[in-house]
Amino acid sequence: MEKLIRGLIDFRKNKLPGLAPLFKELAERGQKPDVLFFACADSRVVPNLMVSTDPGDLFVVRSVGNLVAPANAEGISVGDVSEASAIEFSLAKLKIKHIVVCGHSRCGAIEAILNGREHYSSLPNLKAWLAHGEAAFARLVRSPFIKPELSAVDRLSQANVLQQLEHIASYANVRKLVDEGAITLHGWWFDVGTGDVHVYDKDRGGYILLDEAEAERVLAGQSAFQHS
Repeated sequence: MEKLIRGLIDFRKNKLPGLAPLFKELAERGQKPDVLFFACADSRVVPNLMVSTDPGDLFVVRSVGNLVAPANAEGISVGDVSEASAIEFSLAKLKIKHIVVCGHSRCGAIEAILNGREHYSSLPNLKAWLAHGEAAFARLVRSPFIKPELSAVDRLSQANVLQQLEHIASYANVRKLVDEGAITLHGWWFDVGTGDVHVYDKDRGGYILLDEAEAERVLAGQSAFQHS
């Protein structure tokens, strides 16, 4: 807590003065992000730091393992409705244009799924939540492009990103907007050890390192970096 308190004072003294006009504008006009960003709750993953965004730029949802429970036939989440409500709110009220699921290397939740949920009987809520990641095993089998030289945890983590995108697409309002071209789904994977982000490119069949050259391709419209 000492680090947090000292950091808050540093923010007030050194950073807040420069951000004051932005906060005033956000308070008056409200938020208008164009991206719903699903990330893991892991403390090493910091979405706004990763993409250098300001307050108001990202609508962020963080969960253990960046998991999102799928919808049932009635469009209701089969798990925690927190993620489902974020999807509904961001689409209906914020009119976001993009949904990103960002997984990461050496993910503890993915390691727990890999080792088997039966080891977590003393943590019943965690055990139940991790069930939403088990379909990643089947997704990995259907993803031969995921590099075999990665560790088992990292390979499953990359497959899990694609599986969670499938879960998000199970919501009728998401699928409708995707089919209409109104929103785009994106799969990202953050390497904690290097700080690199790899983005799933369906057309090129795999995860591509998003470096400056690839960023220019995207900005020039030569690469979509999207999932469908």
